[in-house]
Amino acid sequence: MTTYTARPIAPVILKELRSVDDAGQGMVPVADGEGGAPLRCCLRRSSPGEVIALVSYAPLRRWAAETGVDPGAYDEQGPVFIHAQECPGPVGGGRYPFARGGVLRVVRRYSGEGRILGGRLLDLPSTPDESLDAAFSEAFADPEVALVHVRAVEYGCFLYEVRRRP
Repeated sequence: MTTYTARPIAPVILKELRSVDDAGQGMVPVADGEGGAPLRCCLRRSSPGEVIALVSYAPLRRWAAETGVDPGAYDEQGPVFIHAQECPGPVGGGRYPFARGGVLRVVRRYSGEGRILGGRLLDLPSTPDESLDAAFSEAFADPEVALVHVRAVEYGCFLYEVRRRP
């Protein structure tokens, strides 16, 4: 079975978000007292005491700008946690971050024109990587699918993106 790669927010975009986010707001750094925030810059959970920020991010808008398409009404933005300072990005760990048995995820498919083509609700089993591999294989079996967003069900938060391989 083919494996896929979870993509963190790109460093150049992180630099922009640390200045002014996608809602036009400045970043407000805070020390994370409890830890556990899902960091989209390095695709891991924060540790207590790390300085992080909650910023507004529009993942489909950013992708559309790269590819020259207009996502129209499908453009949306929402809150994501990032390190307040530059970080090294993902280091080791599992293939799919924030995946553990018993959590719900939505795998949302988008066309090359930035339109939603559907999605799938996943109740992750004790072997979450296999379940996500199968969901991505199913999504990319449709030649119209250009990318997939993985979201948490509880808050609808964007977790990461997976793109079709060239």
